[in-house]
Amino acid sequence: MNEKKKILEADLYKPIQKHFTREGYKVNGEVKDCDLTAVKGEHLVIVELKLNLTVDLLIQATKRQRLTDLVYIAIPRPKNMRSRRWKDICHLVRRLELGLITVSAANKVPKIQFIQHPEPFDFIKSQKASSRRRNSLLTEIEGRSADYNVGGSSKTKIMTAYKETCIMIACCLEQCGRMAPKDLIKLGTGTKTQSILSKNYYKWFERVDRGIYEITEKGKEELSGFPQLKEHYMREITIKKEKLLKPE
Repeated sequence: MNEKKKILEADLYKPIQKHFTREGYKVNGEVKDCDLTAVKGEHLVIVELKLNLTVDLLIQATKRQRLTDLVYIAIPRPKNMRSRRWKDICHLVRRLELGLITVSAANKVPKIQFIQHPEPFDFIKSQKASSRRRNSLLTEIEGRSADYNVGGSSKTKIMTAYKETCIMIACCLEQCGRMAPKDLIKLGTGTKTQSILSKNYYKWFERVDRGIYEITEKGKEELSGFPQLKEHYMREITIKKEKLLKPE
């Protein structure tokens, strides 16, 4: 059985050296702590070679940016280049305005691939591309009545805007009895009320007639597990009911 050859940092050097040499650069290894330098005219390229992309490698590469704008990091080609982690790594490298080269030693002749070149990071373009996620974040923030989560917690249930709405609907049904979605919305349960009742993710609701819902025993039992929110919404519902009943 043929064992897969273990790649070394030195194995990364040769194919990258050959590439820049073909492009007319004067290439040298290990110059003033730089793994590889390539010079052509006024252009100075620095490449840092490592077997793994680490924080230390990124720090080292950003220090090289004091010497030139053309700094690359080179690593062995990862197995899964479609993973979320790899995409996040590429984003980080791009954000640091570094170049990224991968080297594949799968064949007899190692192949290099320029994943990205060092260039200024466009913050405005990046934020525009993420505008939907930003709006989703703001919507979630607006949908929460207070801060019921502890930042940095793990393996604990998170109170989301969706769950808060479910709790409010449950409070309405417990206080007012059977109701239609349109009447719940009048009490402030929001535009997603019908969807929440139909999907019934927590099994808190039951349709008892066409367009009429009530809270289940499971809903009543689990609602008691959120005393702060229950008290908050029960008080809020009472105030809104009084306003709706108040003659104009």
